[in-house]
Amino acid sequence: MLLAASLHAVAQTNPPAAQAAGTLDTVTVTGQSEPAEIRAKSTLKPSTTRLGKGEQQVRDIPQSVTVMTEQLLDDRQLDDFRDVLRTTAGVTFQAGETGEEDVRLRGFSLGQAGDIFRDGMREGQLITRDTFATERVEVLKGSASMLFGKGSTGGVVNQVTKQPFLMDRYEVEATVGNGNHKRVQADLNKQLGSSSAVRLNVMKQDADLWGAQDNRDGLALGVRTGIGERHELAVDLYHLRTDQRPNYNHPWLLTGNTGETGRRIVPVLAAKNYYGLASDYMDSSQDVLTLSHTWRLSPQEELKTTLRHGRYERDLWVSAIGFCQNNATLCPGQTVSLTNPPTANTVLTRNAKGRRGISDITQLQSDYSHKFELGGLRHHLTAGVDITHEDAKRNNNNSGGNSGLTTTVGTPNDGDSRTDTRTWVYNTFTAKSLGVYAQDVVQLAPHWKVVGGLRFDRFEADYTDGTASGGRRDSLWSPRVGVIYEPNGTSSYYASFGESYNTSGDTYQFALGNFASGSNNAKTANTPPEKSRNIEVGAKWELFQQRALVGVALFRSEKYNERNTDPDSAATQQLLSGKRHATGLEFNAAGRITPNWEIFYNHTWIPSARIDRCAESSCPSTGNSQRVGDRPGLTPKHSLSLWTTYRFAPQWRAGLGINHRSEQSPEGNRTVVAPAFTTLDAMLEYTLDERTTLKLNVTNLTDKLYADALYRGFYTPGAPRRVYLSLKTVF
Repeated sequence: MLLAASLHAVAQTNPPAAQAAGTLDTVTVTGQSEPAEIRAKSTLKPSTTRLGKGEQQVRDIPQSVTVMTEQLLDDRQLDDFRDVLRTTAGVTFQAGETGEEDVRLRGFSLGQAGDIFRDGMREGQLITRDTFATERVEVLKGSASMLFGKGSTGGVVNQVTKQPFLMDRYEVEATVGNGNHKRVQADLNKQLGSSSAVRLNVMKQDADLWGAQDNRDGLALGVRTGIGERHELAVDLYHLRTDQRPNYNHPWLLTGNTGETGRRIVPVLAAKNYYGLASDYMDSSQDVLTLSHTWRLSPQEELKTTLRHGRYERDLWVSAIGFCQNNATLCPGQTVSLTNPPTANTVLTRNAKGRRGISDITQLQSDYSHKFELGGLRHHLTAGVDITHEDAKRNNNNSGGNSGLTTTVGTPNDGDSRTDTRTWVYNTFTAKSLGVYAQDVVQLAPHWKVVGGLRFDRFEADYTDGTASGGRRDSLWSPRVGVIYEPNGTSSYYASFGESYNTSGDTYQFALGNFASGSNNAKTANTPPEKSRNIEVGAKWELFQQRALVGVALFRSEKYNERNTDPDSAATQQLLSGKRHATGLEFNAAGRITPNWEIFYNHTWIPSARIDRCAESSCPSTGNSQRVGDRPGLTPKHSLSLWTTYRFAPQWRAGLGINHRSEQSPEGNRTVVAPAFTTLDAMLEYTLDERTTLKLNVTNLTDKLYADALYRGFYTPGAPRRVYLSLKTVF
């Protein structure tokens, strides 16, 4: 009904008689000196968000929300979306896949990156992302299936696309850096009439990065008409292509003796050293067309309908690097350890990894928002429906066999290559989902609000791996409840509860194997969804004359029927017999302390995280796998991100950033620990005139060598010191 109403409204115009009778023709906002799109470029404080579907103040959301505005992205030179996640507290990475496949939030996987959205709609997985057309990044932490459907145990990440606005403004920025980094991007907005505008964002980047190249080109074109009027139409075209040669991994050395627990990872190879083949690559692309219509029935009521179709592709062929150990052919007699550290002549092996995936995703979403009074109470009702259809083909293991080409520690980027003679056979994956939700925020008393919401999802997936086929059909309900106390217009206190679920048919987890010959890790296709819940109590305050937003929250996230590898042979499925939790505190602060001093601070502290229940086959009492009672892998106690700037003279502004992550173990290897690390970033900006600025950024100021992403047998190093010099002009 919502979809039909919106589509019907597009075809209607208000006849003159209706206008004469007083029918509202336009909805305008007054008292603002500049569009919100411009304000986002000059503040760290978030204002409103659509994370809750309808537009609302961040402090009215009864969960932790971290928002990285366009100014923060620009100040910290966060062009790569993975760097945005890296500077978000609570986020960790599993190594070995590259891209944003296996990102963790509060220790829980973001559904193999299925919980990354653009403008409230789910993006394709397994792609490289860039921020050239992003106005801000919003992170909602804790269960959110009532709003977003499947996934979202630890939270969701939403990218907000830059939209056309009613002003002429043109911005061009050029950046050069070490690693032969060159990037130019432009943000061009043109007002076409009293209520129409077009905005073009383009980007081109070339970077050698000492062999691990990162080349990109992007285009985002948006057209809006009827801005602020009863009927607003928007068309958005987004294209991003990346051509990379990633530094897939480095091997580690370990303290202590084999068999001991708590052995510490010691990185020894320089982070910028690229040891892969010249023929290695990771290519990705996304081409997305979005059409939307907003129908403003009144200043307090709107219906927004969006249709999107996108193609997402990723092709990966890389080398996993390892120390050669006692191989009679490749490295006879060579052993490497802390007591026998590598030299320039130490041999490194290069084992091939290859996979490819193509997804076509079509989504139709309609969201209704209405603020009204009923029965003497004020309500903010949001309701909606979304339909998604995905066709995908994937091959997750096509390496072509190892090349046999080795290198040495002293000869990074040696230029060796191999010819690609692979042929491709694909698994196919088709998924359809229908979601319907409704939520009401009711003001029961002058300072009290209650939140209640419920969502129903019908998920259907079919999978064929060439020799077998299978499918899943799930119907799921997701509740969300909360209470908010607002004693005044600048503070709020809340408590909330929400549930989420992870379906088995997601990304490349959908396996059709059997339980024969010890293959207990298969048969996820027949396994029901995992379920999680999040309980949170917190507060948010607008401080320093409402120039800054500060928040603190106590949370407990719990997955209470986690999928294990132990089988229920009778049902030919895996058992949902596991349980884990993470309990901690979340801190957020963003905004201006004084007219010259700004700060962004995000800190996740998880003192209690535990595997509470797990079957023997998934958590054996011997070996390296995590056991009952262990802290889950990739769940550090502390992770924080700090960025602060100070204008110490009219033309000069300086910034300092701190990123910290405490020690953690990789998932699947309880015997090793990656040490804590702290890195520093710095920025110095000089304003040449009112339109032009020159900015120097240095990331990882001390060139710290550390393990950023972890896998059970290797790590990906954090980026080495990077220096950028940018010139931006606005006209």
